Amino acid sequence: MKIAILSRDSKLYSTRRLVDAAHARGHQARVIDHQRCYMNIASHKPAVHYKGEKLIGFDAVIPRIGASVTFYGTAVLRQFEMTGVFPLNESVAISRSRDKLRSLQLLSRRGIGLPVTGFAHSPDDTEDLLKLAGGAPVVIKLIEGTQGVGVVLAETRQAAESVIEAFRGLKANFLVQEFIAEAGGADIRCFVIGGKVVASMKRQGKEGEFRSNLHRGGAAQLIKITPEERSTAVRSASIMGLNVAGVDMLRSNHGPVVMEVNSSPGLEGIEKATGKDIASMIVGFIEKNAVAGKTRTKGSG
Repeated sequence: MKIAILSRDSKLYSTRRLVDAAHARGHQARVIDHQRCYMNIASHKPAVHYKGEKLIGFDAVIPRIGASVTFYGTAVLRQFEMTGVFPLNESVAISRSRDKLRSLQLLSRRGIGLPVTGFAHSPDDTEDLLKLAGGAPVVIKLIEGTQGVGVVLAETRQAAESVIEAFRGLKANFLVQEFIAEAGGADIRCFVIGGKVVASMKRQGKEGEFRSNLHRGGAAQLIKITPEERSTAVRSASIMGLNVAGVDMLRSNHGPVVMEVNSSPGLEGIEKATGKDIASMIVGFIEKNAVAGKTRTKGSG
């Protein structure tokens, strides 16, 4: 097969591993910077161009689209879908998962355990908004944030009001969530491929840090998850419509609560913590499922 990997940096660990895994299994793999793609929006003749050439002949595309370029990245992916190329994750599913509020609403509707979350626009709502989330301490998150950026723990009501006022002053959209103290600064990343949890790790934030992101100095280790956690991860990925996902959850006193469903989960942390060849599993999934024109949405939505 001929596989396109949409990535802005061919030297990134995840990108390199996917290229190596594809080659090891006898496929061609080409890294394409989606920010440098341009498209021909013509009736009945959708096409993607890159560095002066028309991209043709690809059987599958693996999107590794950063959160900051979601809009253009998913537009390029949607164009691939319209030409019949099989996407590892569809553009509409990626957009859905990247919208923190929308994704929480969808998960909530299907009964997935979530931290109590509040969302408002008017400054008059601040006091009641904090009550909705159970009062201080609360976690305040920018909707557009990623990798722990734009996430603040407000330990008192006054601190929470100050952070909310600052975010509103920037005209930023944000969520207010209950703080799950019993998680102890740790979360669980479940890596889902094709409706199965293939690997799990516990991420522990460094001392004094409530965020467990590896990019912020957190440490990862292998962990055994419960049947409830496994089911929650699989269902969450399915609700988002993602074939491959990293489902992040906390262990609370009332069961697992999902924090985020990541549509482009990194491979380095999970592979090193578990010793599993996740990249090869991803290529294996493509081998079994890549059929021209199989995209459910065919670029819609």
